[in-house]
Amino acid sequence: MCLARWTLPSPGDGTGLYSLTLPMKTYILRRLLAMVPTLFFASLIVFVSMRVIPGDVIDLMLAQNDVSTSLDREALEAAMGLDQPMATQYVRWAGNALSGDLGQSLWRSTPVTEQILARLPVTFELGLLALVVALSVAVPIGIFSATRQDSALDYTARSFSLVMLAIPGFWLGTLVMVFPSVWWRWAPELEYTPFLVDPIANLTHLIVPAILLGLSLSAVTMRMTRTMMLEVMRQDYVRTARAKGLRERAVVVQHALKNGLIPVVTLIGLQAPLLIGGAVVMEQIFVIPGMGLLLLEGVYERDYPVISGVFLVVGVAVLLINLLVDLSYGWLDPKVRYG
Repeated sequence: MCLARWTLPSPGDGTGLYSLTLPMKTYILRRLLAMVPTLFFASLIVFVSMRVIPGDVIDLMLAQNDVSTSLDREALEAAMGLDQPMATQYVRWAGNALSGDLGQSLWRSTPVTEQILARLPVTFELGLLALVVALSVAVPIGIFSATRQDSALDYTARSFSLVMLAIPGFWLGTLVMVFPSVWWRWAPELEYTPFLVDPIANLTHLIVPAILLGLSLSAVTMRMTRTMMLEVMRQDYVRTARAKGLRERAVVVQHALKNGLIPVVTLIGLQAPLLIGGAVVMEQIFVIPGMGLLLLEGVYERDYPVISGVFLVVGVAVLLINLLVDLSYGWLDPKVRYG
């Protein structure tokens, strides 16, 4: 086991903000290689499960008025490559995916990669805004709640976190869509505008779902922050810092906060799937043209290439987020070793 060290570069060495030691590079390479079997099994499960559930895309197409009745089931299956054994279909899809080709939509005959690239920035922006809201609420309140244990602020924060844990995000989003329009004749903006076209209109559309999603995620993070800060502030080195005469703010920020944040950062990484899953619901409620809405459309239409492609991209994103979370430990605690 070797120490994973983050070192500041010397002026003019061109290494960027941080340089990685050899053990860290080895660790990153091992983690990237470990993603391969994970993605393989995840994609295989999604690929098979979508084809064994009742009803398929051929049934939906034959039920549409715009499909010629002269095309029977066999002809449609042959045209879409669905007449091949499932193993053959998966090998063909996986081989194309390795080269960046996720196939074409069965309904629109447009490349799935093109659709995902168009929707990915929208979901990324929504998730980033929700994460900023969650951390802005959870971390400060968790710290204040820990430093004022059993005070009125502490009880209020803990009650708020319990309420947010108990309220489903989709139910809260539905309330925000319905009741303000009934009571105050106000409803959230539902027309999406790209950020580069009109940043104000873009943020106006995304801020409400981002706040709702962020508040849902902040509940667990807030409780974890409070718990870890209470534990760290009882450690000997914190008592020593107080004994030296340091102000309480310096003790909390400079000595306790970094060590207390390590489990919190881990929790944030574990919440990545919840963040993406919540984005799916919010995109549906607030009509946000992101990957979540694309996934729901694909599921409704049994558009197998779209579903598999979205799940593959989401899987890669979750694994990369967890890798970044693990790498952040070396910055939060220099004693962390990778090997």
